[in-house]
This record gives sequence, structure tokens and C-alpha cells, in this order.
Amino acid sequence: MSTDREEKQLKDIRYSALDLSPIVEDGTASDSYQNTVDLAQYAEKWGYHRYWMAEHHNMPFIGSSATSVLIGHVAGATSKIRVGSGGIMLPNHAPLVIAEQFGTLETLYPDRIDLGLGRAPGTDQLTMQALRRSSKSDGHDFPQQLDELRAYFDPSLASGKQRIRAIPGQGLDVPIWLLGSSGFSAQLAGQLGLPFAFASHFSPDNTLPALDLYRNSFQPSNVLDEPYAMVGLNVIAADTDQEAEYLGTTMKQQFLNLVRNTENKLQPPVNNMDDIWTEQEKFALQKQLGSSIIGSRDTVRKQMHDFLQDTQADEMMINAQIYDHKARLRSYEIVSDIMNENK
Repeated sequence: MSTDREEKQLKDIRYSALDLSPIVEDGTASDSYQNTVDLAQYAEKWGYHRYWMAEHHNMPFIGSSATSVLIGHVAGATSKIRVGSGGIMLPNHAPLVIAEQFGTLETLYPDRIDLGLGRAPGTDQLTMQALRRSSKSDGHDFPQQLDELRAYFDPSLASGKQRIRAIPGQGLDVPIWLLGSSGFSAQLAGQLGLPFAFASHFSPDNTLPALDLYRNSFQPSNVLDEPYAMVGLNVIAADTDQEAEYLGTTMKQQFLNLVRNTENKLQPPVNNMDDIWTEQEKFALQKQLGSSIIGSRDTVRKQMHDFLQDTQADEMMINAQIYDHKARLRSYEIVSDIMNENK
């Protein structure tokens, strides 16, 4: 942590929620959508600034594959919280389609829609091809796709005369964010003067280098005068440290299943992860989940404060993969208590 930085206070930044609409063991997608709406309504009540959902495909434990549809569902069930994508994987789609979808959402729910964009497929290679992507595509043309998408909203950004229009979409102000887990999107967001969201919740080692790259490459734009950085953060909060550690084994099992290529829904918590993983797996997952915060209110408050000093983030987006819905609500409620302290 740099000693020449002014200490930031948790009460002075924004907090948002990331929801993958988890499908739990013995649960259905219908159940997960009901839980998503319930969590979004509570998040709005508790003062969270935005509620984002992420595009993933062919993953049995994630129900948010049709992300734009779910955004509309959540926006219709809430009244003021911003709702958006964290993110839409742009190389999976024609930019015109995304402009029309989010133009429609912005028309239905004015000044409440965010468009966060990533360049990864959000899935495996075979599913990527089923999404009509070229098997050779690796996101290298993401900057060109982004230029095309932005021009549908603002024709003044087009290189020539805009013959194809996004209707609705053209002329609408839909905030565009770039998302990343490495330096590529960080630098691009900085150069374009766009807000940037970093996936600290699964790429902790790259967090500080990416944020530094974003801030150092930032050029003021008609969108932002100065950098605006959000960080994704796993937070599993409960009334005691012991309970939080128990709840957190669901998230650890989820990442373990990804490492093992095991297709399972979100699993219930267990008493001892050492009965499940090997020492090598434990080391790898502890590294990948290194920024995750698990504990009681006091534990979470202290670690969130330390994380804020390290990252100097303008906003934290909280992710909580918890099996029991009531426990998940309680986790977000504890974070909301922390964020609203002394306000």
C-alpha cells in the first residue's frame, strides 16, 4: 500500500452487487430467478448502487446466460437501482444486436441501465463455436467491435456515414464499462476514457497492476474527466467467523469443480474442505481466491478497509456465491450495514 495516498473510508465509496443467478443443487433455474429478483429488491432497499448480472454459457450452476433478458426482468421488478451487465461478452454477439437490446432496455427503464463489456467467451471452446463465433477468434478484434457498438449509440463516433442504425439505441446514453481480468481492457478503457471494472474476485494477483495501467493510461473524455475504477470482490459475511467460513465452502467447491472440469450445480457447504481437495488444489484455489473476504461483520469491515486502501477503488461490486438464499441475503445485508455506517 502506498504511504502517500490519502486514506479512503468505506462510507465514501459506492457498493454494488454482482449476481450470477446461481442454480443450486436440488434447485431449478426458475428458483434462481425468483431469488435474483428477491436479492435485487433487497439490494435496492439496502442502498446498493447497481445490480449486475454476467453472461456465462453451458455452466450448470449459472442461470444468467440470457443476460439481457434477465436485466429487463430485474429492472421491471425494481424502481431505482441501476441494472446492467457484468458483463456481456461482446465477441459472442453482433454489436448491432447488443446496441438494440440495450437501447430497448434503456428505453424501458431510462437512466437505469449499464452496459459492461468483456472480451472473453464466458464458456468453453465448443460452446463458443455454438455461439457462432469463429473458432479462431480470441477477442483480438474487441477494440473494433467496441468502436462499432459505441457508434450505434453515438453516430458522431463512426468513421464514415452511419448507414445502419440501432433502433432503439441511436442517441441514447447507455453507460459503457470495460471489464477485465488482465491488462488489455484496463489499458483500452484508460485510452478511451471509459470506466473500468476489474475481476478481483477471480484474478487477485492482476488487480493492482491492471488498476495502475488503467489510471496511468487514462485520457479524459466526454464520458469521464478522471479515472473511475470498480473492483469485483467475493464477500461471504455472516454473524460469526465460523459460520462465514462454513458458508464459504460453497464458493470453494464451485471453483474446485471448475478446475476439475466437473459439471455440478452450486453445492451445499461442507464442514471440511480438506476431505474434498488435494493439497495442490488447495494451494491453487487459495491463490485464485486470495482477495476473497470471509467472516463476521468486524472481520469483513477490516479486510474491506484494507482492500480499499490497496486498490483505491471508487466502487466495490460484491459477489456472494452462497448456497442458502436466506444466508446469502444476510451476507449482503451485513455488507450494507458496513457501507452505511456513519453516512
